[in-house]
Order: sequence, then C-alpha cells, then structure tokens
Amino acid sequence: MSESTTPRPALAELPILLERDVFLRTLIRELSGTLQDVVGLEEASGFINIVGQRMGDQINESYKMALGVFGLSREQVADVLVDLKRRIQGDFYIIEESDEKIVLGNRACPFAEKVIGRPAMCMMTSNVFGVIAAENLGYAKVALEETIATGHPGCRVVVHLKPTPEAEAAEGREYFQG
Repeated sequence: MSESTTPRPALAELPILLERDVFLRTLIRELSGTLQDVVGLEEASGFINIVGQRMGDQINESYKMALGVFGLSREQVADVLVDLKRRIQGDFYIIEESDEKIVLGNRACPFAEKVIGRPAMCMMTSNVFGVIAAENLGYAKVALEETIATGHPGCRVVVHLKPTPEAEAAEGREYFQG
C-alpha cells in the first residue's frame, strides 16, 4: 500500500447542500415525480391525496387537542391553516375570509424549489386544508387557483366552506365531514 502525503479533506466541511430538510424535500419531489411519470398526474395526485388525508386528520386532531376544543370555528380554521404552513416554513396569509370561503395567498412553499414542476405535491395542501375545514365546518372545496409548482410566483388557494354557485363553478376537490 502506498501512503499519500496529501491529507484527506474533512467530509463534514465540504460545501455539499445536504441535511435532513433538503433530503426529505428532495425525496418527496422524486417520489411525486416518479408517480407523475409512471401513472400520470391525475393518479399521482390520487396517491398524494391519501397521504394528505391522513396528515390532515392528524394535524386537525393535534390542533383541537392543543386548543382544548372538540371542533374549530371558521376563524380558528383560518388561523390553523396559516399557522400549520408557518410551522413547516410556508408563508401563507389570509386574503379574504367569510362564512362562504377563506382565500389564502402564499409567498413561500414548504417544499421550496423542490415543488417546481411537481403539481401533484400541491395535493398535500389541498387535502390538509380540505380535511381540516370539512371536519370542523362540515364541507370544503379547495381550489388551487395559482401555485408555485405551476410557475406562479406565489399561490392562491380558495377554501370554499359552502356549496355555493361560486364553489360549484370552481375547479377543485370537495371534502366532507367524516
């Protein structure tokens, strides 16, 4: 064996952008991309739907338990939607709020740049928002009007709380109290 006189670089000091958050966002991006490529966008969205439904149920229960309530009011639902995204490094905010709908904007996706070109990942937002709203208020239809994933600078998400003519005309996914 020959000995090298050049010291090995300390791997921990190399400028490699890899830590848990980046790793997990990349993992989710690649999983959703593979699903989109193999089964198509609609089917991939369906798979992510199931995961989002389960996560929505868990998050909803966590907030209700922490608040010590059996159900959230409309105001609490709106606040929870903003807070849960804040906790995972999203930047959602309320644009409009009424008994018929909650309109949210967003300046930063929790998946960051990993969401670009992966609209199936937006089904996580749709499902989590839809489950929380419907479980507490009886009904929700979530319309993802603009998303970072599809090239917009931000997101615009409308959570319809009643099956109004406007909600019926909107393209989105419906959720019902289970």
